Amino acid sequence: MAGWLLITALILFIGFQMSDGREEPADLSYSEFLEQLDDSGVQSATINPDGKVTGELSNGQEYTTQIPVAVVGEELGARLEASGVSVEGEGPSTSWSTWVLALGPIALLVGFFVWMTYRSSRASDGRGFMPKSTARVIDEQRPQVRFSDVAGYDGVKEELDEVIQVLRNPQRFAALGAKGPRGVLMLGPPGTGKTLLARAIAGEADVPFLTITGSGFVELFVGVGAARVRDLFAQARRMAPAIIFIDEIDAVGQRRGASALHGNDEREQTLNQLLAEMDGFDSAEGVIVLAATNRPDVLDPALLRPGRFDRHVYIPLPNRAERQAILDVHCRSKPLTADVDTGELARATPGFSGADLANLANEAAIAAIRHEHERVSRADFDEARDRIVLGRRDRSNILLPSEKCSVAAHEAGHALVAALIPGTDPVSRVTILPSGPTLGATEQLPLDDRHLYLESFLRSTLAVQLGGRAGELVAVGEPSSGASDDLAKATDIATRMVCELGMSATLGPVGYSATRDKLGPTGAALHEYADATQRAIDTEVASIVRQAEKTAIELLEQHQEQLERLIELLIDEETVDGKTVYELAGAPVPAEALDQTPATPNRWVGSHVGPR
Repeated sequence: MAGWLLITALILFIGFQMSDGREEPADLSYSEFLEQLDDSGVQSATINPDGKVTGELSNGQEYTTQIPVAVVGEELGARLEASGVSVEGEGPSTSWSTWVLALGPIALLVGFFVWMTYRSSRASDGRGFMPKSTARVIDEQRPQVRFSDVAGYDGVKEELDEVIQVLRNPQRFAALGAKGPRGVLMLGPPGTGKTLLARAIAGEADVPFLTITGSGFVELFVGVGAARVRDLFAQARRMAPAIIFIDEIDAVGQRRGASALHGNDEREQTLNQLLAEMDGFDSAEGVIVLAATNRPDVLDPALLRPGRFDRHVYIPLPNRAERQAILDVHCRSKPLTADVDTGELARATPGFSGADLANLANEAAIAAIRHEHERVSRADFDEARDRIVLGRRDRSNILLPSEKCSVAAHEAGHALVAALIPGTDPVSRVTILPSGPTLGATEQLPLDDRHLYLESFLRSTLAVQLGGRAGELVAVGEPSSGASDDLAKATDIATRMVCELGMSATLGPVGYSATRDKLGPTGAALHEYADATQRAIDTEVASIVRQAEKTAIELLEQHQEQLERLIELLIDEETVDGKTVYELAGAPVPAEALDQTPATPNRWVGSHVGPR
């Protein structure tokens, strides 16, 4: 700032010197000057050693000219004397403005470097503005969120309740010689509500809440992040009892020594300071650190040990009952029609996080506005579901008759195989309407949330996954490019069965986890097992996938008449519900009615992906 002020002052000074309010003098050529001299029009002349002449004409106007010193001799002096001109000589200009103009730029550079040095010294000793913590302090208005505002997660709330008791009544813990948790690390997939739970803890405990992201510590200058950590904990100690919440702590808490070239960079200095503040010589009494991350595998072991983050609370994806409670919260402010059942929506959304469910409810409301509905209906949830899972419905993508027949055979194969194999997830809907990159899809919904998968269920799933390709082979006589996504998913499932789950009689109960693979100098994968083992894995994976395809083809050949009827129905109506599929297959409808189209799918299997 001081440098800019100095530059501005110099510009104003030069402008003032160049323009002092007087009339600009007339600029005469040497010939014009001689003519004025011969006509007695020159009253005075001041001659500079470099040949510059200034003076005043007989009419009172000032003038300036330049005489050629090299070719003018004593003749000019005689003509000036003959005309009666008052002649004066002028020495070299040595005014103070000349010195300012000459030395001003140098002074500006010296001043700028002095100012930068002063700023750097202030930043390094902690007196500058850069090391200040960027944490937002929510003190006067404590967080208004309570556990009652967080739907579900009763087990997680019970574990976090001890943090609230430590902040509310620390004397009870001290009487028994117990120490409350110093830090609580909340782990879990994105969108499960880790930040919301942290705010609820502060709201329940009614204490100041300091929140900052992990990236808020890291700056360009080394030492700034560590100074910010010190400042953050100093604020918390003054407000104790208080809560510090560090969101996305993996941005600053990554494992040290990952790169030998950056062993002392800013991030490691910041992490070292954080470790010292949490469990060092000067312990922060009355301050509990909450942190959230979905990448615990990259955190430094020293950060995870007892004494720093004593508690590791895993926040999983919500189960069916929790999903219904979350949907009730997000639908509370939305007018719904009578056909919207949040229990059915919860059954239809395994694997959805709280953020996914909030997005579903919001997209359904937007769909209702788009269609000018006064209430959000089940049809609006259907449209929102298709838009989120499959993409925007592409009404301009009209299939050729041959393509439509191939897509119908593909999806009919998926649906019939799923209906004919007992124990698979029930079929809910089959469609050949293009959406996003998919030209058709078969929707399956589970009756309950699964936690374990038997080998028989995985093999049945593979048969359903390859049922689309089998339907094309049986009904059309040749496969299409639309089965590429099915093949990739089936290969991935079979690979995990062989390498990780020990579901191979050939290789036996040995784990060959892909997470242990390393990259060589050329970028190729280096396994911890022999090449012969890799060949055996490839052979076994191919055998499992081929057996699944064989099972699907045999089922469809045995029910070819039902397959052709379902293909015709899909071509005519474009969308068929699950109950119709089971009636055509002659199979019993699984428990829980499937004649209602749910609002969000478990998974879209066998989506026929076409080239775009």
